[in-house]
Amino acid sequence: MAFTGKYELESQDNYEEFLQAIGLLSAKTDHKVVTEVVQEGNNFTWTQSIPNWTWSNKFSIGQECELSTMTGSTFKAPVTMEGGKISIQFPQYLFTAELIEDKLVMNCIIPGEKGVTFKRINKRI
Repeated sequence: MAFTGKYELESQDNYEEFLQAIGLLSAKTDHKVVTEVVQEGNNFTWTQSIPNWTWSNKFSIGQECELSTMTGSTFKAPVTMEGGKISIQFPQYLFTAELIEDKLVMNCIIPGEKGVTFKRINKRI
């Protein structure tokens, strides 16, 4: 499947501003981030890992799913895919992910006054 694979952080923009905006001021920003995606049809397992911390969600495209935030709280939201781009509305931001030339490009967009867009580009490993 297209998304299935292991990806390593290549570059990112506005990560510290994003963490501050969502209330994770104490989060470390100088770590190696690995994202592992397992896609089976419309079903996904999406895991991000840094040393001493792992965050994982399972979801299905086209369905409302129970998901967890980086802080561990849970919420329900529909997961959509349009034009190869996955979209999930988290409580504080819109998450999108797509493959561009074999790179996993993720954006977290906080609307309104805080107006932060965090972009992470990951290379396949």
